[in-house]
Amino acid sequence: MPRRLTTALAAGMFSLLIALGVGSPAAAAVSTEQKLSVLYSWTQTSAASYNAWNAGRLNKAAWSEYAFDWSTDYCSSSPDNPLGFSFNLSCYRHDFGYRNHKAMGVFSANKSRLDSAFYADLKRVCATYNTVVRPACYSLAWTYYQAVSIFGTVAAVQQADIDRAARMKADAERRAAAR
Repeated sequence: MPRRLTTALAAGMFSLLIALGVGSPAAAAVSTEQKLSVLYSWTQTSAASYNAWNAGRLNKAAWSEYAFDWSTDYCSSSPDNPLGFSFNLSCYRHDFGYRNHKAMGVFSANKSRLDSAFYADLKRVCATYNTVVRPACYSLAWTYYQAVSIFGTVAAVQQADIDRAARMKADAERRAAAR
């Protein structure tokens, strides 16, 4: 193939990639559709969706053109790590989903899925703990999920809910130690 034709084809392909928004991030502004697509993919119930969001969280600069709201208050006024169970990143992703879907004007249509993704994240956290204390973690995960599902915030979690899970955890640990 003549060199001039190869150069023209390469230049044309590069221009097409930039026009489609696949070239250099600085080359083209992010469209609403692109932002919604990434937002939607990062707020699903799967572990892959969580992992993609977390990779984005750890490299926010690469996503700066998307102007995502990365702010969080973690689990609001409820404990971020109740009874030592690490719920903080699950709450962070839930905040990300709520804040960005609201900013895009698509929150109502997505709230239920965002809450389900939150619950899936919490259950994945619980699955990493010893089977002895896991039921207490799952109990708290359900309580946190119900709070956001019904009230829209984990701030609705009551101390009595945490105390009940603490008793479950302590009883399970005592039974395990007695074996």
